[in-house]
Amino acid sequence: MGSDALQNLPVSQRVNALVKALNGAQRTNEALARCTDGEAMLDVLLDASARLGLGLTRDQLAQTPPIRDWVWWKNKDALLTIGDNRPRYQQDGDQGRDGDEPRRRFLGLF
Repeated sequence: MGSDALQNLPVSQRVNALVKALNGAQRTNEALARCTDGEAMLDVLLDASARLGLGLTRDQLAQTPPIRDWVWWKNKDALLTIGDNRPRYQQDGDQGRDGDEPRRRFLGLF
């Protein structure tokens, strides 16, 4: 599959291809481990994406699991936020909730 064909794949498939390529890539994994924060990780991952011809952008990497979660972890961001008790990936775009419908309360606690 050529790089043009790879760049036409959906973002999630390109991210999955990047993650699979990182498996066993010792130098890249060592570089990721040395990163001091999520931004530095994104720099390494952008370089790897470019070398593989995946054409991923910084925003795509920062917003697509599992890389998004790796960045959160490296930045020590909480996976849960107080008030919603939902993993952050479920908070994106209020998945599963109708925007006009108020949140249900459980015994007046939430």
